[in-house]
Amino acid sequence: MDIREIAFEVYQKSLMNSGFDGFENSEISTQDMAFIKRLVMTTLRKQEFLKKVINKYSSKPMPQKMQPTHFLLVVGCAEALYFRTPTYAVVNSYVALAKKIGNKYSGGFINAILRKICTDKENILQAQNVPFFTKTFRQILQKDYTQKQISLIEKYSVQEPPLDITVKKDFEYWATKLNGKLMPNNSIRIQSAGEIAQLPDYNNGEWWVQDMASSMAVKTLKNITGLKVLDLCAAPGGKTAQLINAGANVTALDISEKRLQTMQKNLARLKMQTIKTICADANSFLQECKEKFDIILLDAPCSATGTLRRHPEIVHNRSVKDVEQCVTIQKDILKNIDSCLKKGGTLLYSVCSLAKDEGEKQIINFISTNPQYKIVPITTELFDNKEADSLQEMITEEGFMRCLPCHFAEDGGVDGFFIAKLKKEK
Repeated sequence: MDIREIAFEVYQKSLMNSGFDGFENSEISTQDMAFIKRLVMTTLRKQEFLKKVINKYSSKPMPQKMQPTHFLLVVGCAEALYFRTPTYAVVNSYVALAKKIGNKYSGGFINAILRKICTDKENILQAQNVPFFTKTFRQILQKDYTQKQISLIEKYSVQEPPLDITVKKDFEYWATKLNGKLMPNNSIRIQSAGEIAQLPDYNNGEWWVQDMASSMAVKTLKNITGLKVLDLCAAPGGKTAQLINAGANVTALDISEKRLQTMQKNLARLKMQTIKTICADANSFLQECKEKFDIILLDAPCSATGTLRRHPEIVHNRSVKDVEQCVTIQKDILKNIDSCLKKGGTLLYSVCSLAKDEGEKQIINFISTNPQYKIVPITTELFDNKEADSLQEMITEEGFMRCLPCHFAEDGGVDGFFIAKLKKEK
């Protein structure tokens, strides 16, 4: 199959949540896969702008529900504007694909539009304030953020993120060895990392990939050696590895067998293992579980709107309704946690969501109906780094941690993330 046809199919599937599933293990060469990924990601990040450009050069506006020919035109427009592919190669390739998936009229339509866009390429690329967020996605943010905040989130979400790494120990040593920067939470940030498996000591299991924001949840826990921890919704295992590395006895649960297999593979590379790994629905497990834990980490199912830097398709396939559905799921899990947590135990709650309904508001509502739980304020001292004071901008008045893509923007930003630490009083 032609690599542009693959990119076209992946792009369409990404808009429906599938993305690169099924392509990672195919017989596509590394070079071709890199091209496909770059083309798809560029198209997703620039889609709103590309649609405006196409409308300018087309006699008829693009339909709200795009047909395959229009999807293909958006991909072709992305390659024409943001790749160094010669004009004739771009036009000929997408005209041929249009005829294959549509008809000769589709080919003529794409031929006419792409030629106009290629001719006016330099003028098009001078546009300012290129949009990333859709109107539907903005509605999610408008509930919680000012227009100025939304603009900042948008500005730093559209940029390709750096690679963040969590190491077992010796942070400064590994920052030097990996040619990265030690961040205030002891994550190591690498710009233009290339192939991850080619980085030093990948196979030796001394480090793993984990966004800076995600890594901070477990780092708010101190002195957990020997404690029993229930890690809910654990896969693919970044936080699980942190817990094990800190000496906890971890029971890890996830509803997805496939994701658990990925977690087990990751932990094997790191030479780690859980006390127990369970494939089950969190609510069903909590309702039947007779065991008590010192700590429960709930990395709750969420809209994942905070991961849009790495998953730009989220901007195009998430709505307020998706957030509302996740809020209900989170609330149900929180209701069932109490019977499994020891008195005096800690509930650590996190979501990779920008929506406060899934974060701040969810936890405040939980505390109002469960007064035995009190907020344990998150402080910068927990991170054991001389630069940790710079994390203060992420800490809310309530003592929660709220990370936004515009935080640490000069270093490449972070994922959108929320963390709350609660204690169950005796």
